[in-house]
Amino acid sequence: MNEMSYNDSFIEKTKGAEDEGELPALQANEGKNKILENENIKFERLPIKTHVITEADDICDVAERYAMPYLLPDDILFISEKAVACSQGRAIPLEKIKPRKLAVFLSKYVTKTKHGIGLGIPETMEMALRECGTIRILFAALVSVIGKLFHRKGWFYIVAGQKAASIDGPTHGTIPPYDHCVVLGPDKPDKVAMAVSERIGCRCIIVDINDLGGKILGVSDPSMSKDSLARLLSDNPLGQGSQSTPMGIIRALAD
Repeated sequence: MNEMSYNDSFIEKTKGAEDEGELPALQANEGKNKILENENIKFERLPIKTHVITEADDICDVAERYAMPYLLPDDILFISEKAVACSQGRAIPLEKIKPRKLAVFLSKYVTKTKHGIGLGIPETMEMALRECGTIRILFAALVSVIGKLFHRKGWFYIVAGQKAASIDGPTHGTIPPYDHCVVLGPDKPDKVAMAVSERIGCRCIIVDINDLGGKILGVSDPSMSKDSLARLLSDNPLGQGSQSTPMGIIRALAD
């Protein structure tokens, strides 16, 4: 099913439920736990299905339409960085990226995993060079080589920074049209989180979470603990493939 037919079908179905005053119950994605305990408190993590978000969407409108009907005052809405980036027009079709020879060379030495290709193709490496600068990526590559000599992983991204770590390439299960795109990290995630929070009346965070872990990129309230929130989402309740759940709710459960 292409992007337009998926969106048209999903929006029509959702609107029909809203018109009838019915909202589908939020359930954990397959293979994911609905409840996780952190610091002796149990939390629900409730993924929310949406249409395929594109640059034609305002992420605040999306949050208001799909999440706001479910929200309670003390909830936290979490939104994937990819959804935010796509709404900002930061998804670039592969055919529009012309990798330089350096990008082709460096991409050959990136470790690829079943969870994603990272910078392991010339197109994603090219965008890392553009986003972070050639000198920084070359230095990160050098540090990575040194790290491998000491059997240490992750040194490349420590040096290259979050902009490089947030770059996503097409992976198995990615929904069209993003199965043929490189998606960059979101621009000004704190500002986005604050704007969404003002619209929906609840706290909001922008997250970069996958099946290997992740980080909190943006928060609507600076007092929020990014480390604690990252632990709450460490098992990636939104899923890694075609779940179409780019946002979710964190809700503390009463004893």
